[in-house]
Amino acid sequence: MSEVAAAAPGIGTQALAALRAATVDICDVIPLGSPDDFEVVSATRMTSKGLLVEAVSTPLEYDRTAAHVARGGLDHYHITLCLQGQMRFASGRRDITLRSGDVCLIDMAQPNRTWLTGAGEDRSRLTSLIVPRPVLAPRLAHPDSSSATLLPGQDRRARLLADQLATLWQQPETADAAVVTEAIIDGMCDVIAEAAGRTADAHGDAGRAERRLLLAAIKHHIDANLETGTVTADDLSRRFQLSRASLYRLFEADGGLARYVQDQRLNRALRLLISPEVRSKRLIDLAVELQFSGDSTFVRAFRRQFRLTPGEVRDRAEAWSRETSVADGPLHILGRR
Repeated sequence: MSEVAAAAPGIGTQALAALRAATVDICDVIPLGSPDDFEVVSATRMTSKGLLVEAVSTPLEYDRTAAHVARGGLDHYHITLCLQGQMRFASGRRDITLRSGDVCLIDMAQPNRTWLTGAGEDRSRLTSLIVPRPVLAPRLAHPDSSSATLLPGQDRRARLLADQLATLWQQPETADAAVVTEAIIDGMCDVIAEAAGRTADAHGDAGRAERRLLLAAIKHHIDANLETGTVTADDLSRRFQLSRASLYRLFEADGGLARYVQDQRLNRALRLLISPEVRSKRLIDLAVELQFSGDSTFVRAFRRQFRLTPGEVRDRAEAWSRETSVADGPLHILGRR
């Protein structure tokens, strides 16, 4: 991940000049206030299928003219989420305004203008997934006239895309995570294509992609909240605005929602048991943290899952550390005899 910051007091004019130099072939940057007060902070992260960008700024305008389009060679789509403030976007006869939670599709092959404003003293804050045209265009019925497609924040697809943008930022930079990242981006492209007008011959199923992304978002939420009591069916149904029946159907392939949550808690317990930092923690404390009713319930569930007790796993991890001088015992210690 890379970051660019230009927010120190008194250097707004220099920051503006630096941004203009960096974007000279992409757009004109026009501050909507005093250049001395100009501030922008941005972060980027590259993936194999696109670029993640997040930016916080004082009020400004981006003007992408036909001349920029002709000389810049930038032929990408932006899937943009407004996180704070307001974004007005105009392209041709289309003119839309995004507020917090809204998502839109932008075609950078078309001339356009963007105005970013905050509320009061606040800055605007946007996050975008930028994908090359060949990734998204084949999914669109009208790839040259899909710009300014708007999904309001109350639309479930907008919330789903927002959740997945957050997930992409949190993905570790590993080979396994790269596979997950590609799948998420493909799913996001399918969902935004459904909103913008999907071509009849596009491969895949937009409804299936939405369900896949929704399931991924719910699982991500569960994983982040395993040590809380907020992963019940009622909590998840309320947060993701699903009926209990729809929620249960999503988890049928995982053996049901309750089974999935318990499996993830047991997997978390396994990772903690082989970690030197928490290896000395009492089992009752670990059980309570992971929302088991007691240590005996936890031990029984753990043994059913891994055919070893938590104590046996801990002993094997300690033995592995002594034998190899490696701090963390690998998960294949479960198979050692």
